[in-house]
Amino acid sequence: MKSAKKIVQDFYKSDALIDPQVMDTYLHPEITLDWNSSKGFIQLTKAEILAMTTEMSKAYVRSKARISHILQDNDCIAVRYSHYIKTIENPREEMLLAHFMVIWELKDGQLFRGFQMSQLS
Repeated sequence: MKSAKKIVQDFYKSDALIDPQVMDTYLHPEITLDWNSSKGFIQLTKAEILAMTTEMSKAYVRSKARISHILQDNDCIAVRYSHYIKTIENPREEMLLAHFMVIWELKDGQLFRGFQMSQLS
């Protein structure tokens, strides 16, 4: 069985951020994500996360999370990463979208509870 840290690493290495089908495999049915962004606070359910991923898939052809820090404490993983994207309009240019810090709690090998902060680049 994969460690919680390996599951989170695989999540960010995958196309989950722009592919709702991949995203769905990583999300626990009862997931909640508390997200403090530069635009304010939102709390997302599984359906809302999948809807956001679907919207991102319409705008971006490539998504890459560059992890600078990842720490594990039992089933909780803290990750600091920068999210880079390539848009449909300009697929050759990689652009920094935002910086993220997130703590994930895993349950049954899936992302169950997330506490995320982000800042646009």
